[in-house]
Amino acid sequence: MRAARLIKMVLLLQSRPSMTAAELAGELEVSERTVTRDAQALSEAGVPVYADRGRAGGYRLIGGYRTRLTGLARSEAEALFLSGVPGALREMGLEDTASAARLKVSAALLPSFRDAPRTAAQRFHLDAPAWFSEPPTPESLSAVAEAVWDDRPILARYRRGPGDTGVERTLEPYGLVLKAGVWYLCARVPEHAGPGTGPFRVYRVDRFTSVEVSGHRGPVSGQGPDERFTRDAGFDLPAFWEEGAEQFARSILRAEVVVRLSAEGVRRLPYAVDPVSARDALSAGGDPDEQDRVTVTLAVESLEVAHTQLAVLGPEAEVLAPPELRARFARDAQRLGALYSPPPPHPPPPAA
Repeated sequence: MRAARLIKMVLLLQSRPSMTAAELAGELEVSERTVTRDAQALSEAGVPVYADRGRAGGYRLIGGYRTRLTGLARSEAEALFLSGVPGALREMGLEDTASAARLKVSAALLPSFRDAPRTAAQRFHLDAPAWFSEPPTPESLSAVAEAVWDDRPILARYRRGPGDTGVERTLEPYGLVLKAGVWYLCARVPEHAGPGTGPFRVYRVDRFTSVEVSGHRGPVSGQGPDERFTRDAGFDLPAFWEEGAEQFARSILRAEVVVRLSAEGVRRLPYAVDPVSARDALSAGGDPDEQDRVTVTLAVESLEVAHTQLAVLGPEAEVLAPPELRARFARDAQRLGALYSPPPPHPPPPAA
């Protein structure tokens, strides 16, 4: 137990210029007194841990000390090789970099662990895109990824919908998220707030019509060619996405339709439309009628999208409103009826 804690302490100090006793105690979940004893034990074992005195003091490693990766356990090594998403790395232009990193880690492993990359790859694979669709890679993705890595502002033109000419805006790109095959950028809009503060917004990368990275293709307006923005140290990308994903989903649901669902339609609705919208609609729906059907009001992105989504439910869903969408489904039903109606019987042959 203590050996694992000592190793973690070295790795923490190796990853940061210095850490206070309180910070180490919080990371290691021990008391500051235990941190002091552990630092002394490391020093006696030959690890150059130096203690800076005073209120702003702390612990740091001196002499460029680095530990080696041979302390990895097999399960840790295998988990390490699960962290990459090959398709996503390729789309961001990082496939060669990631491959080189994996080779270096493999070379540093103990001989008995050298098969860890292969055993992990044989057992787990992350296929991020949705079924039956292969979204094209956005042209600007590699430039956006470069800006995210280097903390460089971008000047981007963003198209908010079909027919929109787009709006130009300076953004501070904080992180990229791959959701069901679609890339999203989480970025801060500096012109709407003071330095280092929000608001943070989410943009679909495939809706960027142009991206200019500061110091790459030329400086962003008003920025020097090598200028980087200062990241908000409290920004947590996974937490931001988890908290904002539902809010973002709701923000694009700008229209409503009223639908009457069979029991089977109720079961299949979350697989046909946005899950957030389906959950809200079903939770607010009334009791089944005499035909065991439930009427719900469903938030949708647009009537065009609603037509595509609800069509997969077939006769399990009846659109009641708005009238123009109901009329469209009625025309679909007439065309289907004409396609599937039995052919008229052939007239009997004339009598001889």
